[in-house]
Amino acid sequence: DSSRRCSCEFKNCSKHTANFSCNSTVRISIYIMEGKQTKTQMSEAERLELCKNLDKELDDYIDSLEKRSYTEGWPEDRWEEEMEKHPFFMTKTPTDGEQISPLMQGLQNLKYDAEENTPEELASNYKEDGNFNFKYKNYRLAILSYTEGLKAKCGNAVLNAQLLNNRSASQFMLGNYRSSLKDAEACLRLDPSHSKARARAIQCCTKMRNYDNCLKHCDSYLAYDPIDTKMQQIRTETISLKKRADRDSRLEARKMKAKTAASEALMKALRDRGVTLFQEEDEEPQLESLHPAAEGAKVTFGEDGRLSWPCVILYPEYGISDFVQQWHEDITFYSQMSEIFSESPEWDAERKYVPDSLSIFFEGDEDSRRIHRIDPTSTLGEVLSDKRYVIVAGTPKFIVFAKGSKSEQNFIMKYVLS
Repeated sequence: DSSRRCSCEFKNCSKHTANFSCNSTVRISIYIMEGKQTKTQMSEAERLELCKNLDKELDDYIDSLEKRSYTEGWPEDRWEEEMEKHPFFMTKTPTDGEQISPLMQGLQNLKYDAEENTPEELASNYKEDGNFNFKYKNYRLAILSYTEGLKAKCGNAVLNAQLLNNRSASQFMLGNYRSSLKDAEACLRLDPSHSKARARAIQCCTKMRNYDNCLKHCDSYLAYDPIDTKMQQIRTETISLKKRADRDSRLEARKMKAKTAASEALMKALRDRGVTLFQEEDEEPQLESLHPAAEGAKVTFGEDGRLSWPCVILYPEYGISDFVQQWHEDITFYSQMSEIFSESPEWDAERKYVPDSLSIFFEGDEDSRRIHRIDPTSTLGEVLSDKRYVIVAGTPKFIVFAKGSKSEQNFIMKYVLS
């Protein structure tokens, strides 16, 4: 026996328990008599023999074990990498297409398998995932998790409201205010007293300058908590912003109306003068200059009822050009050239370009390769009213040579002069 009670008169005393153990070499017995303990004495030789036999038995047992190297641990040089793969220690979720460990796969099946979880359990699991990603600012992953939770279609209105509110928060952090507002309002349909969703709906409306809807949400919020001073302040500020927005809208409408009226007056003036504008099929004619030096310039209709045009003067002989920002339609070509060449330009070393010795042309239809000579006494308006002239991008262009120059002769030879 491994243990037995003593035979003294205190048979039920737990202290009077004697342990008897034996081995192949020696037996030790402990007796308890009248509260005193006595031991059989071992000789020194017996004690040494006992120790020797115990050591031998331990060595024999160890030698009998199968000899093999331990291969199931993490490699010393890759233990951090292996730890990152373990679902209990990983700090980031696996990306799409990344191989996952069998343990992770098993945990996923256990957590997301519809056969192992009720719809409410699935929704709760996905909510936990979304909250984890939101905490670490992985808002897009959080949105995916909350969406999967909603797809579970559990019957728990409180849980569904939480999923919608949390997805609304994630959308807001990404600047998707319209989607955030949509989720917040869906949450409020399930739980009209949800203060966080209501507050976020107000923030979204403010960001989108939808002040009417913002005031509706403020009133709904105050219906549940009428003494909330912060919300009262937000409502007052929203009313002020709405008034300012309405004023700006009226001002913009007046500007647009005036701009439309001015545009219509300009187009009427062009039609009255018989000016031909180039335009693509089914498109309005382009009136704003595309020339690099004339960016933003366009024909204007003055209070005197006359037109002024941005014009480009080309000098093919030298490969350069001039830009006239506002050429009044009543100014003659001779007067304009006199102003341009009131001083000889640096590129005209021979002083050939003077108002009395200039040849001025405009190009007609590109397909016919026709050019047309301009009488210097003609006004800009008279030339632009010529049916053969087509104005491209709202910027008339004219070609100027020194009269009788070799460059002029070469130019005329390339085109059909009318």
